[in-house]
Amino acid sequence: MRMFPKFRWHSRAVHEERDSEQENKAYPRTEGSPCESLTVWRKSLVISCEGFTVIDSDGNLVYRVDNYIEHPEEVVLMDGAGKSVLTMRRRRKLGLGDCWLVFDGEVDNGSAESPILCVRKHVNILQGNTNNVLAYVYRGTSDKRHAFSVEGSYAHRMCKVLDESKEVVAEIKRKEANSKGVSFGIDVFQLIVQPGFDAGFAMALVLLLDQMFC
Repeated sequence: MRMFPKFRWHSRAVHEERDSEQENKAYPRTEGSPCESLTVWRKSLVISCEGFTVIDSDGNLVYRVDNYIEHPEEVVLMDGAGKSVLTMRRRRKLGLGDCWLVFDGEVDNGSAESPILCVRKHVNILQGNTNNVLAYVYRGTSDKRHAFSVEGSYAHRMCKVLDESKEVVAEIKRKEANSKGVSFGIDVFQLIVQPGFDAGFAMALVLLLDQMFC
């Protein structure tokens, strides 16, 4: 069984236009390697379906989500060919917050496969969330110390994923148009992934933030 942080997928990353657009122990940054710039479109290419479409800088479809609904029990991230990359399942438990388990590939309903990650929505009971923490990522369901944190505002599509040393490994940004006066709105945005960090997992975090904060 592959357990985080050793899992890596050799999938490509995503973008809609052809413009040109760390260190963590598990994902060392390669000197001189460019970051991956993906364009995320909150729309399915399948007629009559809600979903996400993710395109790389060469205009290739690399990730997709179809039949997307609000507050589901399960969300499946697929590659461009429709093969399951990650399965995310909502964890039902007593207490505050939204918690999701992340599995590698496709998972059957009766499967006893262990999750590779656990993502928990940050619940700010007291006032004063000065870091604007949105969620924490854990290597195990019982871990007390998080491996990654997500900060910022998903509603404004301005988020950063940070590792334990506070290095930024991925970012969600508003997409800027090349032409003046053209606005993409919040349904088309950029996902910037630093070298060494998995683009599939970064996109999975986008889906979970969408569930937690949309």
